[in-house]
Amino acid sequence: MAVDYTVIVVYLAGMLAMGWWGMRRARSKSEFLVAGRRLGPAMYSGTMAAIVLGGASTIGGVGLGYQYGLSGAWMVFTIGLGLLALSVFFSARIARLKVYTVSEMLDLRYGGRAGVISGVVMWAYTLMLAVTSTIAYATIFDVLFDMNRTLAIVLGGSIVVAYSTLGGMWSITLTDMVQFVVKTIGVLLLLLPVAVVKAGGFSQMKAKLPTSYFDPLGIGGQTIFTYVLIYTFGMLIGQDIWQRVFTARSDRTAKWGGTVAGTYCLAYALAGAVIGTAAKVLYPKLGSPDDAFATIVKQQLPVGVRGLVLAAALAAVMSTSSGALIACATVANNDIWSRLRGVVRRDEDAHDEVRGNRAFILIMGVAVIGTAIALNNVVEALTVAYNLLVGGLLVPILGGLLWKRGTVQGALAAVVVGGLAVIGLMASYGILANEPVYYGLLASLAAYVVASLVTKPTEEAVLAVWRERLAGRGASATGEPAAVGTA
Repeated sequence: MAVDYTVIVVYLAGMLAMGWWGMRRARSKSEFLVAGRRLGPAMYSGTMAAIVLGGASTIGGVGLGYQYGLSGAWMVFTIGLGLLALSVFFSARIARLKVYTVSEMLDLRYGGRAGVISGVVMWAYTLMLAVTSTIAYATIFDVLFDMNRTLAIVLGGSIVVAYSTLGGMWSITLTDMVQFVVKTIGVLLLLLPVAVVKAGGFSQMKAKLPTSYFDPLGIGGQTIFTYVLIYTFGMLIGQDIWQRVFTARSDRTAKWGGTVAGTYCLAYALAGAVIGTAAKVLYPKLGSPDDAFATIVKQQLPVGVRGLVLAAALAAVMSTSSGALIACATVANNDIWSRLRGVVRRDEDAHDEVRGNRAFILIMGVAVIGTAIALNNVVEALTVAYNLLVGGLLVPILGGLLWKRGTVQGALAAVVVGGLAVIGLMASYGILANEPVYYGLLASLAAYVVASLVTKPTEEAVLAVWRERLAGRGASATGEPAAVGTA
């Protein structure tokens, strides 16, 4: 294992070096939070694929393949579909807005009064997403070094917090590009063919497993529908995803680069399911489906290659964790703290925005590590996060993009009613039930439509500014967003 350990240590050291290099480029708010909005197609595609394909997509995707066969691809597949939908239908418009957060978009569209409430919901989502990604370090470092859970979370989390704090989005972009390459080589080019060959090829896999393992819908129609609601729609509105869209140097880059990344996700989904199916043939009695990835890597790959594939799993977790962390810090600073601070203080010219955002990443990083240590049930935490996100924010965000008659009262009603409905239904049906997101989304839609129709339409002046920004006009010459009203 000495060679494998060396590969991992070199990889981790490289991540910190990327953070230090990124710090030299992040000299403005735009550079720190959205990489100066300068990413070209290749880097944009790679980093977008890296952030959406995290530990759940890699370790969890293989586990679903172990449990259900090829239909286990559906979770990651719906993530890819969501990224494709975002890229084809919305990303160009989102990129042209030249904002930093989803809440700033809502303020711009509705007139400046929806940001704080939506910011709190988005902050809770990004925080829990970062926490669940950080917990995954415990699994990986346990496989690598037989390390204590708390120490593993602190070690993995500290590395991500360090390079994210140093260089912001530039550091995260550089590290994510490396992580994308490592994942592609480790999972698609090495682990996938080795797993299939060791299992005897597809003919032997079909002979040894039930036919349900090769049924595309074997996981169940209701489960697939729930995945679509949570993950496909979640991809359309998550701050962690939008913040990557904001890094594109043009709306064309956002559209076509994201389309490439979404297509890559579909291939990654199928690869994970096939690897899990092969693991079921090789190790039919594992204690947990989520053990399939680590088991097949440890038992079937040669020294050195094993280290690279484990580095790929670590890369998957780090890319999602760092993206969620900077999103969480951006929302906390720009959408919550800056607004509350603005009530009593207006001396923004004297405020060092890069230093302030760097401090928020550090603070949120410490909070994420502490929460990850205290939390046990990752699935429940992630479900709560996505239910609140989709139930509370999907309708006002898509409504703002698609329906002119939507008003700020409708948006606020949708956030509050949808969020409370989801919380109440989770308490009633259980956190992991499907009903909370179904009915919560319907309640949010009803509240949005009714409240919008019974209130005055959005002022034409607000809509005129909105249309200008959608057309790529109205931002300052430096690329910074124009001031958003707070009436």
